[in-house]
Amino acid sequence: GTVKESGEKHKGSLEIPNLSEENEVDDTEINVSKKKGEGDVLKELMRTEGTTKVREALRDYLKALKTEFTLGMILPTKAPVGQELATEQKPSGSPVQESVTPQALDMVGVKIPTVRIHMREVFNSPADELYSIFTKKELVQKFSKCPAVIEAEKGGKLQMFEGCVSGEYTELVPSQRLVLKWRCRSWPEEHYATVALTFQDLVAQSELELECKGVPVSHEESTRQCWKKQYFEEIHLLLQQSKDKME
Repeated sequence: GTVKESGEKHKGSLEIPNLSEENEVDDTEINVSKKKGEGDVLKELMRTEGTTKVREALRDYLKALKTEFTLGMILPTKAPVGQELATEQKPSGSPVQESVTPQALDMVGVKIPTVRIHMREVFNSPADELYSIFTKKELVQKFSKCPAVIEAEKGGKLQMFEGCVSGEYTELVPSQRLVLKWRCRSWPEEHYATVALTFQDLVAQSELELECKGVPVSHEESTRQCWKKQYFEEIHLLLQQSKDKME
């Protein structure tokens, strides 16, 4: 950590000796230590507010582990050739066993626990206009207030908010539906969610239904806020500005 007033940097460490799902997170011991020298203010901060933040992270971590085991998502990182990694039930009830080929070994790893986000928002515009706001570069740049890469065709690239959001278009039904591969830069590398946007005309308005599958558990709230604050609220402002100009 860095002491703001002096700019001096100090190194320390946290040790958590008794982390277990059998123990309450609030009872988890967190030992704070630092190298000799100044910086006691940082050590004290980590002992108080810091340990609170650490326990919040541990609570999410244990929840994620339980979710992974419940869904059977944890797989070995390596396996002998031909070892059966998963048994699935087809609708007919007959089990199908999958084995790993040498080429597939590097693709096997620990999958992260994910959640689905579902949101609805009503906008003061017809569905075709709202659809255009997500597919026309000049409109995307107006509401995002940043340069953007918008290739609104199947397989076309998407990049917004100075690279903080990226992906590609996978399905386009004009004025009705958009499906995207979508990720935030802070997510685990190469992990994408599937975002489906459904547009429906109402009387003098339109409703946008958002379904976002595959959001990392630890990024659920930040992703929800991204869509609410950086997309929906900014689109509302853009539509209001357009209406004011026309009037």
